[in-house]
Amino acid sequence: MATTLPWKADASLASGPGPGPIPPTTLNQMQVGKGLVEDLALKKLFLQGELSLCDLADQMCVGLGIIEEVFLQFRKAQLCEVKGMVGGVHRIVATDQGKARAQELLSQSQYTGPTPVTLQEYVHQVRQQSVRDAEVHASDVDRAFAHLVLGDHTLNQLGTAVVSGTSLFIYGPPGTGKTSIAEALVQMYPDHVWIPHAVEVSGQVVSLFDSAVHQRAGNPPEETDRRWVLCRRPKVVSGGELTIEMLDLQFNPVTKFYSAPLQMKANNGVLLIDDFGRQRVRPNELLNRWIVPLDRRIDFLTLAGGHKFEIPFDLLVVFATNLEPRELVDEAFLRRIPNKIRVDAVNTQQFKQILRQNCERFHVTYEEGAVGELIELLTRELRQPLHPCLARDIVQQISWAARFEGKSPKFSPIAVARACGNYFLS
Repeated sequence: MATTLPWKADASLASGPGPGPIPPTTLNQMQVGKGLVEDLALKKLFLQGELSLCDLADQMCVGLGIIEEVFLQFRKAQLCEVKGMVGGVHRIVATDQGKARAQELLSQSQYTGPTPVTLQEYVHQVRQQSVRDAEVHASDVDRAFAHLVLGDHTLNQLGTAVVSGTSLFIYGPPGTGKTSIAEALVQMYPDHVWIPHAVEVSGQVVSLFDSAVHQRAGNPPEETDRRWVLCRRPKVVSGGELTIEMLDLQFNPVTKFYSAPLQMKANNGVLLIDDFGRQRVRPNELLNRWIVPLDRRIDFLTLAGGHKFEIPFDLLVVFATNLEPRELVDEAFLRRIPNKIRVDAVNTQQFKQILRQNCERFHVTYEEGAVGELIELLTRELRQPLHPCLARDIVQQISWAARFEGKSPKFSPIAVARACGNYFLS
């Protein structure tokens, strides 16, 4: 028999906060087990010492009615005692029996964060706010890349890749702006998503919300389930430090609960594998791990006891590399990455525009004549392609030298010559 989930009809948040998960008001309405809620409440009460029922409800991100039910169960089992009333609400502490039970529970799991949602609820919500259903238009692309100088063809390719909600290879020589482009992709999305603090799987807790990855999106609508956080679509970046273990559940043997892997934290958003091919894990090993998720849009994770469970693989995976893609992966894998964008050197007009932007950024006086001399020096004498990074790096050199000499930075021929002398090998 189908289970009715406590959601309003449409959980999408096009261009702003909208309807979200409806908070349960009783223990029976919660999808997670009653025992898990009670155990979490007792651990919190033991660690905090004395709490009002309102404080306990706030810390567990559930309604006061649920905590009042838990409180009645605690009194019946002699796990707590009342110390007084504040504003008509009980203040309670754990009894000796409650403290002993709490210590036993903490030895099994030290998770004391907000109440988790069930795996079923999580899967349902991820599919409701899929990256494949996000409405992205030309104006969103222009807004996301307003700080970069890109041609119309590249912008159209990037917009198409994001609309696909699948995967993307960004490749080309070093210094052409691949990482900057990839990191800006998430800015295309005009909407928000709901991320749970934690997910319960077979009685185990998987911590998911990560403030380093998930950016809160202001105040959520009233009357929504506080176990969920309203966020911008997530962006997870991993570079040379990536290992195959980081793609599996991270079990902490001390706290005895799990942390979500990178791809789970990136669900409904973007996962950037930067400098692909230079990770501690071999490219083929990484790609074999993701051959099924990229194709079928699902992933399988395993708990410590061997229990496997399925989660959505709903993210835009971006591989950025300055290596030749065909030397990294075979054609079978390239076929599973439907979007491939080469980022190369810019033309003279684009290079001048990037120079001007960086002069404004670093407060360097811009001189058109010196710009022509720099381009001549780079292309004819030094035989350097006009990569965007050169415009930034040369302007920085001029800024540093002026600061050292106590002068106002100026983009002059002499300053350009000195900057290039410092920057390039003899």
